[in-house]
Amino acid sequence: MKVILNDHVEHLGERGDAVTVKPGYARNYLFPQGLAYPDTPGNRRRFEEEQATWEEMDLQRRSAAEKLAADLDGTELVFERRAGENDVLFGSVNLVDIGRALADKGFEIDRRRIQLNDSIKEIGTQTVDVRVYMDRTVPITVHVVRPGQEPGGDGADKVKADPAPAVETADMQASDPAESAEGTETLA
Repeated sequence: MKVILNDHVEHLGERGDAVTVKPGYARNYLFPQGLAYPDTPGNRRRFEEEQATWEEMDLQRRSAAEKLAADLDGTELVFERRAGENDVLFGSVNLVDIGRALADKGFEIDRRRIQLNDSIKEIGTQTVDVRVYMDRTVPITVHVVRPGQEPGGDGADKVKADPAPAVETADMQASDPAESAEGTETLA
C-alpha cells in the first residue's frame, strides 16, 4: 500500500515521502497515529495545504529539543549494583533503569530515544546517547558502582575491608576451644 508520510517515521522516511508499506502496518499504526495518509491526489493536496503548519510545528519541536539538549548536556547518572569479583554485575542496567533515573532528575524522555545497544553488565563508566530530535543526540555519562562507592574511585580498599572483620571474628571464636565448648550443650 502506498502512503504519504505526515511526519518523520524512524526507519521509514521523512514527512512528505511517498513510501510503500504493508496494509496492516498502515491501517493499524500509521493512520491511527496520524503519521500517514493513503497516497491519493486529494491527500496530496491536503498534505501541501498542511505543509506550512507542519513547518511551524517542526520549528517548535526543534527549539524544544535544543533546550532539552542544553539541559541534558553534562548529565551523569550513578547506579549502585552488586557485582562479583571480576566486576560483573549480578543484574544489569538497562533502558528502563536509565529512563527512570532521567525521570527522577526531571527529564521525561521516552526510553526508545535512549540509544543503548546492550544492557550494561559491568562496573564502570559508559557514555549513552539520548536522541532528543531526529538528528540531534546528547551523550550522558552512566556510572555503575558497587554499593557505597563513589563514581570515579576504585573503592577497592572499602570493598576488601568489609569482609575482613567477619573472618577475624570467626577465627577468634574457633581459636579458643574452651570457650566454644562452654557455649554448646548436648541434648540427651
